[in-house]
Amino acid sequence: METQNIKKIHVLYLLCYILVPIALIVLCGWLGAVVYSAQGSLASMLMVVPTVLSFLWWTFGGRWIYHRKKASVEKKLEEEGFTRNHTFIGGGCTVMVDVNRGQVALVFFWNPFDYFVFPVSRISKAWVDDGRHGIGFMEGSSRVSFLLLVDDVKVRVNTFTSNKRWRMDSKYILTGISKADMMVKVLEAAGAKVG
Repeated sequence: METQNIKKIHVLYLLCYILVPIALIVLCGWLGAVVYSAQGSLASMLMVVPTVLSFLWWTFGGRWIYHRKKASVEKKLEEEGFTRNHTFIGGGCTVMVDVNRGQVALVFFWNPFDYFVFPVSRISKAWVDDGRHGIGFMEGSSRVSFLLLVDDVKVRVNTFTSNKRWRMDSKYILTGISKADMMVKVLEAAGAKVG
């Protein structure tokens, strides 16, 4: 099991994820424009195909890697005796809790090659953030999450996100708050069981 300090982002992976497709587009565009400009169909393919592949990579590649690595971690944890009583998959992080042993496992979207397992006692604080902003009729939220403070590293796990602001009495916001509150209570229960 991985027990080192929490590292939410693997910088090299992030840079490769973003920059390698851009470099491929630029290189193939240059080849198409300069080297193969006389051959129209080859030049256009060198410009279009890498752009389409890069778009597909940015849209689906990271999610595919994340879900594959998450499944692999789940299998490893089960082999090591970790019982996943609760698993919550947020957009950028998956939280798995073994209530009986008082352990938590984390897998991050931007660091899918590492996983982190630690006792609940390393969590100094867990709380719900309803994302409330605005006043009066403009009060609302576009993100609800629960947060963990693990060895002074803040981990935010979204339970609801949107590109628009919803009223605080919206079913989406209330469901997000309910999920976040449930996960905080699960973590507290795991801590109380072992501590």
